[in-house]
Amino acid sequence: MASSPRSPQPAELEISRQSRILAALSKKVIDLDELRMLAAQGVPDGAGVRSTVWKLLLGYLPKDRALWEQELAKKRSQYEAFKDEFLPNTHSEMIEQVDRDVKRTHPDIHFFCGDSSFAKSNQDSLRNILIIFAKLNAGIRYVQGMNEILAPLFFVFRNDPDYKNANFAEADSFFCFVELLSGLRDNFCQKLDNSAVGIRGTLFKLSQLLKKYDGELQHHLEITTEVNPQFYAFRWITLLLTQEFNFADIIHIWDTLLSDPDGPQETLLRICCAMLILVRKRLLAGDFSSNLKLLQSYPPTNIGHLLYVANKLQ
Repeated sequence: MASSPRSPQPAELEISRQSRILAALSKKVIDLDELRMLAAQGVPDGAGVRSTVWKLLLGYLPKDRALWEQELAKKRSQYEAFKDEFLPNTHSEMIEQVDRDVKRTHPDIHFFCGDSSFAKSNQDSLRNILIIFAKLNAGIRYVQGMNEILAPLFFVFRNDPDYKNANFAEADSFFCFVELLSGLRDNFCQKLDNSAVGIRGTLFKLSQLLKKYDGELQHHLEITTEVNPQFYAFRWITLLLTQEFNFADIIHIWDTLLSDPDGPQETLLRICCAMLILVRKRLLAGDFSSNLKLLQSYPPTNIGHLLYVANKLQ
């Protein structure tokens, strides 16, 4: 009797995904739909291409590879001009806030924190980007927490195996940060807080999504124990889950978030909903204080499984 075929091992799947992503990136004109589909499953760390993939997903790199060099040179030169214009700055309340937040960014990671010249130069880059962004976007300026959204972008770009790209991580991060925030600005714009498109509208969408997929849990959480989404999901949503998981897991979650052609918001809401469903037993057994504590300090979880569950909520 023939033996049943062996299911592929995780390492084999990783190599297979790696080769598919490398093949997708080697095309003269990148098929973004294909790249999104592959990246949504996670960009293999070993491929050394996450930096390029994210730049494509965020529209920073054009689909036509022949245009990359020219486009990058143009953008990087433009960023230098921004630095010349906006960084000879006087002290202000906003700059002090940026300084405070940059120093607090991932204090447990040497890349961002510590006394090394490398960490200090990385902090300087974060600071420069946030100040220039604030000065160019008077409608939003700087909002506390933007440093947390910038950090994964800068980390990935600064760690590009191609040192030529790594050296321009600050400029590249700036433009990708602008692009990412353009899809999220409603969550940061205080004027819109109470509107259907502001953060409250987004929190309501999360509540409705949970109601659709797990009405019992939604009722227990919000009606019985009165744990409203703004008590825990405000941070999840505005900071794109950067405070809820370890940094390596955040990077993997962002592979999926950035793969959404309509911007990260809908995928983000599905992941938030999946986070609730994955701890439903504990939530259903909990009261206000235990549920709030659980959701404000989300337990370690298998990120692959979380993303799998989130993907089913479509």
